[in-house]
Amino acid sequence: MTAQPRPPKPLYSNVSPAVPSPCISVCRLDEQRVCTGCHRHVEHIREWRSADDERRRQICREAEALRARA
Repeated sequence: MTAQPRPPKPLYSNVSPAVPSPCISVCRLDEQRVCTGCHRHVEHIREWRSADDERRRQICREAEALRARA
């Protein structure tokens, strides 16, 4: 029995089982337009919905670097 191919990922999806959103529902931007909750820049927050899993991982790494500097 062959496995069924997975359906394509929707063009715009906020949910990915591979890369969960770093959002913690504390949505406030600082002076540099970085969220004080998830530490993503506002442009990365906007990009998240259309980003593929690899780009989402990159956004999470950048957010973690910002969190470490905070």
